[in-house]
Amino acid sequence: MTFEALQDAATERHLTILGAFHPTLQDNAPEGCKTLVMLGPDEPAFWPAFKKSPEMQDGRPDPMDRWSTRVIGDWAQEIGATALYPFGGEPFLPFYTWALRTGRIHSSPVHLLVHDHAGLFVSFRGALALAEHLDLPPAPPKPCLACADQPCKNACLAGALTPAGYDVPKCQAFLATDAGAVNTRLGCNVRRACPVSQSYGRIPAQSAYHMRQFTKGS
Repeated sequence: MTFEALQDAATERHLTILGAFHPTLQDNAPEGCKTLVMLGPDEPAFWPAFKKSPEMQDGRPDPMDRWSTRVIGDWAQEIGATALYPFGGEPFLPFYTWALRTGRIHSSPVHLLVHDHAGLFVSFRGALALAEHLDLPPAPPKPCLACADQPCKNACLAGALTPAGYDVPKCQAFLATDAGAVNTRLGCNVRRACPVSQSYGRIPAQSAYHMRQFTKGS
């Protein structure tokens, strides 16, 4: 198995490899894992495919998590890997720390994760723990280093997400107002302000879906 072959297989499943690394004992990866591969949606192909999935059509809760469990779980079984997910309740797996370990995902000026290709729209559907040591491509530089304006710092319409931190109740309260409608329709203004995000191909309807899920918890 090669990294390139794994990426091709991810694309077939409307996923992409966001990064990968070789775990040490300190990374709390599954025993025997020699390469941990982090997976996210392959934009813009993911959303149209997901909308047609049985999970999205059956009206039951958590369709995207159930889709991820089926697709990544079946793939892991095919290749003898272990499927891992950022959801499912405690104990939660250290996806944030794993993301930083890839060298392709970093902490942004507003402390959200930022990816060299997905920008602030980076999100995880799962990961694969492989028993093989794959050769990995070099990681590109952190995109924020070449972003002189760093518009994410001042983009939050509610003033809830800044370099000083994230006020979740303030964010959710704003989204319930008329002024917050643009965010519920198009997605978080901070994420959209990122220049890398703007070239990523995220479909606004997908962002709106995630915003609906977020506001359900308010």
